[in-house]
Amino acid sequence: MEFKTLKVIFKHLFSFLVLAIFSLSASASIMLKEGHVRAMPASVPNTAAYLTLMNHSDNAVSLVSVTTPVAKEAQLHTLIEENGVVKMRQVEGFDIESHGTLMLQPSGNHIMLLSLTKSLMVGDKVPLTLTFSDGEQLDIELIVAKKSASDIEESHHHHHH
Repeated sequence: MEFKTLKVIFKHLFSFLVLAIFSLSASASIMLKEGHVRAMPASVPNTAAYLTLMNHSDNAVSLVSVTTPVAKEAQLHTLIEENGVVKMRQVEGFDIESHGTLMLQPSGNHIMLLSLTKSLMVGDKVPLTLTFSDGEQLDIELIVAKKSASDIEESHHHHHH
């Protein structure tokens, strides 16, 4: 009788572990490498978020929307040049190749946070929910900063020449 009970317990335990591992791998296919939200003066109603995402899955996917409680709207934007003038345009999504990286940065693609619901101070944490074309969602937190590490590194290179 004990052997049958143990067999049932191990069967359930094995099923649970298989499900847990599958769930974990599905949610961990897109990972945040780094990121920040640009600190702006309190009088400015909008700001931008920059981040690097890594796609560890075997399938290409697109970042299609972002939501956050700190702004009325979050939009995906790119910069384009028209007649020598750089303009910002809203886009439907950003593709991330299988085992690829998506970099959202000040000089290119980024997330605009429009109509902030509160002032963001340096050091504040901003929660964001990223939604992908396959329906997966990723909850992240970005810190509010004046400059990213790469901006600081880049400015150091310019000052030492």
